[in-house]
Amino acid sequence: MSFTLATLKSTVQDYCETSESTFVSELDTFIQEAEERILKNVELPVFRKNVTGNASSGNPYLSTPSDFLASYSLAVIDNNRHTYPLFKHVSFIRDYTPDPTTTGLTRYYGLFDDTTFILAPTPAANYSFELHYKYRPASLTTTSGSETTWLSDNAPDAMLYGTLVEAATFLKISDEAAQYEQRFMAATSALKRLGEGYGARDEFRYDIARG
Repeated sequence: MSFTLATLKSTVQDYCETSESTFVSELDTFIQEAEERILKNVELPVFRKNVTGNASSGNPYLSTPSDFLASYSLAVIDNNRHTYPLFKHVSFIRDYTPDPTTTGLTRYYGLFDDTTFILAPTPAANYSFELHYKYRPASLTTTSGSETTWLSDNAPDAMLYGTLVEAATFLKISDEAAQYEQRFMAATSALKRLGEGYGARDEFRYDIARG
């Protein structure tokens, strides 16, 4: 079983036994909320990427990719040598380099805001960086209606019951929302086991920076 946008919307309306216009207009939001819950609670190698970029000398900030969700690791490349800064809270980095004009080879990094890393010390040169990260794939709601996504192909139960949780909550049907939540949690537990099967817990290094 898999879902397109059209078939998922139709199935949710059938479960909820309503096609009221306000409800239907919110279906995209329900689906997006379900996708977000899955992506932030399940680790799957299929949603990993590597990108490279450059920091500017004297600038302690480095932009994250537009589809960034979380960091697994960040490498500084200097003279063809990879060094891995440790992920830290912004307060640690501010304490470590209270003067942002202090420069050197980056030893720590943190998530300054949703779109920016902060580096410490401030890069002393235009270093290259390699980021291994969890990305946010395109939502099913951005498709034409007849296409599928990895989640709608491989996690249809999680997509369905996650969307139904949001739909039942919108309709203020608390008993049904609770039942759908149980099924959603069971579906995401199965996905987590899939992730563990890929060896996600056996990695040597696992820095995580939540987006």
